[in-house]
Amino acid sequence: MFTLHRFIAVLMKEFVQMRRDRLTFAMMIGVPVMQLVLFGYAINMDPKGLPAAMVSADQSPFTRSLVRALENSGYFRFVAQPATVEEADELIARGKVQFVLQVPEDFSRRLQRGDRPVVLVSADATDPAATSNAIAALQQVGITGLDHDLTGTLAALKADPAPFEVRVHRRYNPEGITQYNIVPGLMGVVLTMTMVMMTSIAMTRERERGTMENLLATPVRPLEVMLGKIVPYIVVGYVQVIVILTAAKFLFQVPMVGSLLLLSTVLVLFIATNLAIGFTFSTLAKSQMQAMQMTMFFFLPSMLLSGFMFPFRGMPDWAQVIGEAFPLTHFLRIVRGIMLKGSAFAEIASEVWPLALILLVVSTAALKRYQRTLD
Repeated sequence: MFTLHRFIAVLMKEFVQMRRDRLTFAMMIGVPVMQLVLFGYAINMDPKGLPAAMVSADQSPFTRSLVRALENSGYFRFVAQPATVEEADELIARGKVQFVLQVPEDFSRRLQRGDRPVVLVSADATDPAATSNAIAALQQVGITGLDHDLTGTLAALKADPAPFEVRVHRRYNPEGITQYNIVPGLMGVVLTMTMVMMTSIAMTRERERGTMENLLATPVRPLEVMLGKIVPYIVVGYVQVIVILTAAKFLFQVPMVGSLLLLSTVLVLFIATNLAIGFTFSTLAKSQMQAMQMTMFFFLPSMLLSGFMFPFRGMPDWAQVIGEAFPLTHFLRIVRGIMLKGSAFAEIASEVWPLALILLVVSTAALKRYQRTLD
């Protein structure tokens, strides 16, 4: 029969166990708090203040009014004014700007004549969610953007149709197909989750099976242990990449514009970085359960703040700073740049060196932690 004192004894035992397992208790509190903060403050599906560049051969008041109207919409923030279209194309290829506005040389003259000049807006459409609302706002700017300047004899131009035409050129993903954005990013998400988890369990499994003492008794050095644990999983990671790329090609028809060799080379760096992070977790965790908890605590903000699920530029500045610390953030830009834009190494170099820096810092921390366990 049920007795109260046995129930209380088991209840107290569980509270004592919970108090001893501080990491699990911290996860129970930390994960909900982290989700509340990220979803409440960092996640924004309507990004504004997107960086834009302008190439203009017409410096008339109409052009300046057009720029002000775009900025007043809240979606555009002009950060560069390159001299040529080629320089502007390089900015959008490197991901430095989201839009490029091109104003023709005879814009003001044709506008006053009622010829409806064409203004070209090139958009980086690799992430359709980041540009869709801004592109929709362009149509309203075309209708009302110059109302303040169209006075007197030009007032008749306010009537329908708009005094000028805004023509949008969606670069790299003209149809706005979400698979082109999701499937390449999924490669980084899968590698992050599996590589970190498998390596974080590697050392803790040694402890739980009682083989850690034998490993410590050998003359194997910490660097040799870490490389020995990491290298086999690099092969596993490439198998996962082959599966994802095959599915991307034949199931989702995702284009592969850039160099597969360049992507394969960068993958070594990205996989090694995640494996080093997992190895670091394994030196901190006391059990496989704790290693998995650390992995999930790392994976959740990595996925939310990297730009995989939500537009990166839609997040506040503090969230973007945190997001830059995750390897997945830089790899997403690399893989989308290579597959969709055909980026060469020069275009992705600004994202490669942060991966190398993260790998160096994490590897150093892992080796320091492992050396302390030798005492």
